[in-house]
Amino acid sequence: MPTPTSANSRLRDSISAAGCTYDALARDVRRIAAENGELLQTNKSAISHWVGGARAPSGRAGQYLAEALSRRLGRVVTRTELGLHSPDAEPPPDIDPVTAVTDLGRADVERRQFLAIAAFTTAGVAMPLQHDHEATSRMLRARTARSLVGSDDIDVVRQITAAFSAADERLGGGHGLTTVTAYLADTAAPMLRGRFPSEALRQAAFGAVAELAYLAGWKHHDLGHEGAAQRYYQVGYQLACEADPHGHAAWMMRTLAHQSLSLKQPHHCVDLVEGALARGLGHVDGQTEALLHITHARAYAAVGENPLAARALLAAEDALLREDGPQPSFSRVSGPAAGTVASHTARTLTDLADHIGTEQQHRDALTRWDPEKYKRVHALTHADLGDSLAAQARADEAVAAWTQALLLMEGMTSDRTRKAITSIRSTLAIYQHRRVPGAADLARRAREALA
Repeated sequence: MPTPTSANSRLRDSISAAGCTYDALARDVRRIAAENGELLQTNKSAISHWVGGARAPSGRAGQYLAEALSRRLGRVVTRTELGLHSPDAEPPPDIDPVTAVTDLGRADVERRQFLAIAAFTTAGVAMPLQHDHEATSRMLRARTARSLVGSDDIDVVRQITAAFSAADERLGGGHGLTTVTAYLADTAAPMLRGRFPSEALRQAAFGAVAELAYLAGWKHHDLGHEGAAQRYYQVGYQLACEADPHGHAAWMMRTLAHQSLSLKQPHHCVDLVEGALARGLGHVDGQTEALLHITHARAYAAVGENPLAARALLAAEDALLREDGPQPSFSRVSGPAAGTVASHTARTLTDLADHIGTEQQHRDALTRWDPEKYKRVHALTHADLGDSLAAQARADEAVAAWTQALLLMEGMTSDRTRKAITSIRSTLAIYQHRRVPGAADLARRAREALA
């Protein structure tokens, strides 16, 4: 993009409307970049240069800038509105989800620009609340090809998804990402253009591909590629609507909210999970319903609605006790429901500053996850357990928990594990100064793990 030669009045006016200083806006941009797995050094001078037209934001900085101003103004602000332009256009928003997921998969394999620069947006969290499923369904049914798709084709997609999900839990999101997205683009998604012997098989096919899209998004999330993850989750939601507009669609709404909560961006999350519950209640089993309720609790806690969070926690516990049918594969992918509920109860109690309760729930979660099958879950849970122990001034026990976390993280390609290691270093520095046993050795191992 040519270097601007005049002041960017659109950007200047937007910053003025947001009522923030250049320094504060630069901090926002750095924080949003970090959410998306990128370390930027943006400062107030860079903002000044962008406003003055001396230079334009490079890479994904323009997207981060637009997102920062969107959050401050409480509405969607686009790069075009800020006088900026995308170096490589994304697929049009009205494109059908089969084409969209194919394009996403190919972009992953080919390292195409629009996916590489994709940034997580708070506006994108609310996408399901505005989605017109009926229009999309009409479009999809009008584009059917001649090839016949049978149950064997669908079973293979599910088997590949299960195999790579299992590998992902043991080796991290970076393991097999290109293979998963290539298969999604070249084989799984094109299958949805075929003819199906029955409506049940058609729904099963869309459900299977939606689960594979979810896996691709989850792998990106684990790597810190939050913009790419959000795109896969959005298109996974659209595919799920075609498979099961009640349970599966509700699950994908929960997925988008879960991602946003993990980034500490609760915008739209309460509305989104309430929409998921409205769709799912009466159509899903108790285990799946419990997972919806526990995300509802996290969303309430994140916005300070503590009594409502407590009520949602009780609803999750009640639903977990129900034994009313098999749990569908789309929600089994998160592991045993009781373990997930315990983990997310712990995160909810962390937001409520109940560190003793948080510790108890993390310990409960550890007993409910197979340590071999869910190695990454155990690693991250030990890291979180250490945090809750540190918050209770139990330094020796915190060091022991963090040490176990680092042992389990060895060999994983995961940005979430790296962030967990990074987060303990400041506390370890204090422990070293106090000569807490094991702190110095753990700090050395943390440095080596991050090198």
